[in-house]
Amino acid sequence: MKRITRGLLTFGVLAVFLSTLAGCQGMFGPIKPKAKTMLWNGKDFAGWELFIPDKSVDVHDIWSIRDGIVHCKGVPNGYMRTNAEYANYRLHLEWRWPEKPTNSGVLLHACGPDKVWPLTIECQLKAGNAGDFVLIGGPGITVDGKDMQDTEKQFVVATKKAPSSEKPAGQWNAYDIHCDGDVIRCYVNDVLQNEGTAATITSGWICLQSEGSPIEFRNIYIEPANPKH
Repeated sequence: MKRITRGLLTFGVLAVFLSTLAGCQGMFGPIKPKAKTMLWNGKDFAGWELFIPDKSVDVHDIWSIRDGIVHCKGVPNGYMRTNAEYANYRLHLEWRWPEKPTNSGVLLHACGPDKVWPLTIECQLKAGNAGDFVLIGGPGITVDGKDMQDTEKQFVVATKKAPSSEKPAGQWNAYDIHCDGDVIRCYVNDVLQNEGTAATITSGWICLQSEGSPIEFRNIYIEPANPKH
């Protein structure tokens, strides 16, 4: 009996150690796409988790699907996130504001417990600021030679490089985000708006925020970070 108990204890300690070692990557590491893969199937939320901190709120009142489009009310704050964790990919998605543009974002390499907001590097979707990096919860990235990490601040912003390349409310915009190792580049409607290196987190969930007013998403897919031509 003592031998069995000792063995179970050893197994438990090992499991905790491996879980801690895995960190944001999970036990088996992140998925690195080998080919173009639709992250959202256009029909339901298979492969995605819908999160709102208030358990009394029905997430399906916030997130819904009509005509191949994800509709998000934008209130209360929360997100839809991939169940799987990803690394080394090119993410493509399209968004538009059906009403007054306000705030949202694409959370990259998110990890830890579900909360508002998790440890992550955000590619901003706030109207007029799409292309900003927002470091949430203390991660780091270097932009134009400057290390932006500040673990004492919950939010650190690295401003986009060019004037806004967003389209007016009602029109579809394209976000193309390249995550290649510790490098992140984000393009808004084909304009390179930001580029960072030496990111301190390089894998995790991909999340789309509910944060402000109604927003819609479609055509969400990933490709390899360095596709072969």
